[in-house]
Parts: sequence; structure tokens; C-alpha cells
Amino acid sequence: MMVTSFSKYFSPISVTTVKILSSNGQMTANNDQHLIDQVISGDTAVFSVLVTRYKDLVFTLTLRMLKNKEEAEEVAQDTFIKAYKSLQKFKGDSKFSTWLYKIAYHNCLDRLKLYKKERALVSMETITEPNIKITDNAFEQLARAEKRQTILECMETLPTKDSFLLTLYYFEEQSLEEISHIIGIKPNNVKVKLFRSRKKLAAVLRQKLEPEIIESYERAGRKTS
Repeated sequence: MMVTSFSKYFSPISVTTVKILSSNGQMTANNDQHLIDQVISGDTAVFSVLVTRYKDLVFTLTLRMLKNKEEAEEVAQDTFIKAYKSLQKFKGDSKFSTWLYKIAYHNCLDRLKLYKKERALVSMETITEPNIKITDNAFEQLARAEKRQTILECMETLPTKDSFLLTLYYFEEQSLEEISHIIGIKPNNVKVKLFRSRKKLAAVLRQKLEPEIIESYERAGRKTS
């Protein structure tokens, strides 16, 4: 198969669009194998359909890990090139999207090893399970109020693997089993890592949201005085 360039496909994407494309991806995943069979049979142009279907989510995941738009675009493009070259190895024992995200994950790890990048750890000493539940509630409220940018800003401060994991959990709604397949550990270990990642996010959100809460109380006080 002739490899083509995918660079023109990648651009920043909003969280709302990610959610919409995630749902559409779930609806159309059942015909991925049909498209793959067509590509393997020689109709290579059909691969562009798969690129269009998953390009935004792949780019979002690479951006969460690499924290750099240009590098994320390069790794996302390389992900599709590797998937294209290895398409005959896809056995269908998982969703195509899961297989693709696994390639993206390992590509990001390779890039991070190359540049030895990692975000500073977030202090979690004061974060408990109730704090995480409050954080989840806050996330839902922010989502309903179309303030998801707050979550994205907080996730930008997290270590790369945590940001990647939370993107799969919050925005791509992957199951523990699917995440397990992507990052190569057992589902129970995914659950533990996810708890720790949510704990880190709770710590950052707490710092972000508390000033807003204090300000709201001050505004309320000024109105009653």
C-alpha cells in the first residue's frame, strides 16, 4: 500500500466536538471492519474515511500527552501512518478505535522518552474520595454550563499519562477493559491508576474552583449589604 500524508487532517478541536465525534464514532464503529477489508483489498482511498472518523480524537489524545500542538500533530499523523502500514495485523479482537488509540499512546511514550518530558507532580495529600466525588459533580456542572475549558486548563497541568487517561475516561468514555487494552495493563490496575489520576485532577480543580466559590459568596454579600 502507498503511504500518503495525513498532516492536512489535523487541527485543534473543541471538547464539545470531541463528545459529538465520540458518539458518532460509536455509532459507526460497526462498519470499521468493512472499510478495513476494502483497504486491504486494494481500495486504499477508503482509509481516508477512517482518518476523518478518528483524527480529532487521536489528535486530542496526543495533545493531552505531549502538551504541544506541533508535536501532537506529528505524532497523530505518524499514528495513522503506522496504522495504515499495519492494517493487515488488525485482528478485530477489539474495536478499531481502541487499537488506534493504543498506537497513539505508544507513539506518545516514544516521543516523551526522546525528549524526556514530564509535568510536575500535583500534591494529593489533602484529596480524599469525597473530594473526587465533589470534583466529578463540579465537572458535570461545568459541562452543563459549557465551562469545560476549566477542566481542560486543569488537565494541562497534570502529568502526561494522567491527562491521557482522563481524556479516555471523561471525553472518550472508554471502559476499563478498553483502556486496559490501550495502555497494556490489567483492568484492576487501570482502576487504581484512574483513581490516582482523578485525585490529581481533584487537587487542581480544587485550587481552580475555590477562588470562584469565594468570589460568588463575596458578590452575594455585596448584594445583600
